[in-house]
Amino acid sequence: MNGILAWGLDVIRAVQGIENPWLTAIMKGITFFGSGGFFLVALPFVYWVVDRKRGERLALVFLFSIFVNLWLKNLWGQPRPFEFLPALALVKEAGYGLPSGHSQASVVFWGMLATLIARPWGMALAVALPLIVGFSRIYLGVHFPTDVFAGWAIGLVFVVADRLVADRFDRLLAVLGGRWRLISLAFVALIMNAFYRSDVAMSGAFLGAGLGFAWADDKASFSVVGGFFAKAGRVLLGLALAVIVYFAFKAISPQPGAELYSLARFIRFAMVGFTVAFVAPWIFLKLKLAPSA
Repeated sequence: MNGILAWGLDVIRAVQGIENPWLTAIMKGITFFGSGGFFLVALPFVYWVVDRKRGERLALVFLFSIFVNLWLKNLWGQPRPFEFLPALALVKEAGYGLPSGHSQASVVFWGMLATLIARPWGMALAVALPLIVGFSRIYLGVHFPTDVFAGWAIGLVFVVADRLVADRFDRLLAVLGGRWRLISLAFVALIMNAFYRSDVAMSGAFLGAGLGFAWADDKASFSVVGGFFAKAGRVLLGLALAVIVYFAFKAISPQPGAELYSLARFIRFAMVGFTVAFVAPWIFLKLKLAPSA
C-alpha cells in the first residue's frame, strides 16, 4: 500500500471516530443523493417538468460523464478502503473506487443545474450537496479521500466545459442540420463502446436519449408549463413507461455471458433512453399532460 492510501485509511478512521447509528443513518440518506437511483428520477424530472432544452443537455453530459467515471475506474483499478480494512465498511459497494462516481455525478448534476436556478441558493446547492455527498462516501468507508477529490475535480471539468463550449457546439450542429446531430451522437456512442467494452449501458442510454431528444424536438416538441397534477402525471407516467421498457427488454434478453448479451444490454438501455426522451413526451402531448411548445 502506498503512502497516499495509508493516509486515506487514517482519515477514514478519524472520520469514523464520530460514528453512531443515527449519524450513519443520516449519511446513508445523504449518499443516496449521489446514487444512480436518485439521478434516474432527477434527470427525467428536469427534462419533463423544469426545462426541456436544459434537461436535454444535462442528460447527455451526465451520461457521458458517468461513462468517463466507469472507464477511469476500470483503467486505474484502485481497490476500496474496506478491501484493506473490512471493519471500515458501513455499507457495501462493488467495483473499483477511483474516482468516486457519487462525488463526480453530484458535481455535474448540481453544477449544471445551478445555472438554471440562477439564484444564490442554487449556487449554494451546487457547492454544498457535492461536498456532503463526498463526505458521506468517506464516512461510510467506501472511498478514500483521494477518490472523492478526483470525482469532484472531474465533475468540475465537465461543468466548466459545458459553460465554455456547449453553446458553441449546439450552434454549430444547428447550422449543419439534423443529420450531423445524429452522426455526432452515433460517433460519440461508438467511441464510448470502443473505449469501454465491458459495459455498454451508458453508451446505449446516451445514443437512445440523444436520438429521442432529436425526434422530440422535431415531432414531439412540448412545453414544461402546466399545473401540479399535469406535471405530476408526466413524472409518474414517464417513469412507469421507462420501468416497463427496461424490464420488458430485460425479460427477453440473453443472460450475462451469452453471445449476444452485450448487444441486448446496449439495446435495452438505448430503448429506455429513447422512451424518456421521445416516447414519454409524445404520450404527454396525446394525453394533454403537456402543451405543445
